[in-house]
Amino acid sequence: MKKEILTLKTSARTEFLPLFQKVQGILSGWGVKDGLCVFYVPHTTAGIFVNEGCDPDVIRDIQNTLDRLVPWQEGYHHIEGNSAAHIKATLVGNSRQVLVENGRLQLGRWEEIFFAEFDGPRTRQLILTFIDAK
Repeated sequence: MKKEILTLKTSARTEFLPLFQKVQGILSGWGVKDGLCVFYVPHTTAGIFVNEGCDPDVIRDIQNTLDRLVPWQEGYHHIEGNSAAHIKATLVGNSRQVLVENGRLQLGRWEEIFFAEFDGPRTRQLILTFIDAK
């Protein structure tokens, strides 16, 4: 198993960072062939997801819908005042797995991997592991 911890810096309260190019570069550097790439976000107010990366309106629609479903101010009890970020991170999830074949992430034609920030700006970590198919 190979592992790397990526440091990601966000600049807004809600931000979606595309990761495909960065992760594909890491996999190429490792010289891996076939297996499973696992993404894990060790934060309770951030997450990771796969969705369309070609049309920025899709990401904008995802953000707007999450903001509408989980407004920042809603009479939450959490004393830190960031309950909306915790709820959004729960809905999105904190891990994903993507197959790797011949050293390439097996994503669909329009798919992108996004790190989802819901309580930024912050410096975050993303744990990336590769599990060899052998």
